[in-house]
Amino acid sequence: MKKILFVALGIIFSFQLNAQDWQTNLDTAKSLAQQKQEPIILVFQGSDWCAPCIKLDREVWSSETFKNYAKEHYVMLQADFPKKKKNALPETQQRQNQLLAEKYNKQGIFPFVVILDSEGKVLGETGYKKLTPQAYINHLNTFIK
Repeated sequence: MKKILFVALGIIFSFQLNAQDWQTNLDTAKSLAQQKQEPIILVFQGSDWCAPCIKLDREVWSSETFKNYAKEHYVMLQADFPKKKKNALPETQQRQNQLLAEKYNKQGIFPFVVILDSEGKVLGETGYKKLTPQAYINHLNTFIK
């Protein structure tokens, strides 16, 4: 029984190590960005309904290449807008995401990627592009001075 428990804990721990470190609060992201002197990559997505959002997640955000690079070079901030009840976010998170959208995504585009400096100033905007993770990193970096 102990052996099974250790294996299960090991699997869970390894998944946590590989998970993308997404922030969900702008103030926290700005604070981290200032500490680490890194830009913020703000991603507006509809995780359970937006096909290009899901493709961007599978092809770029979830790739080991991107996760390893982002860990050292970006503060990742997610504003998710799921539609299915089972995926509903807590009301406070929904409100935070709505405020982010009112400020940075007034057109309601999904997916929408906004590159911010550590103060929250927009450096650039992009969306889904059929690129390799490395090419997408290079694309994001064109907005960073």
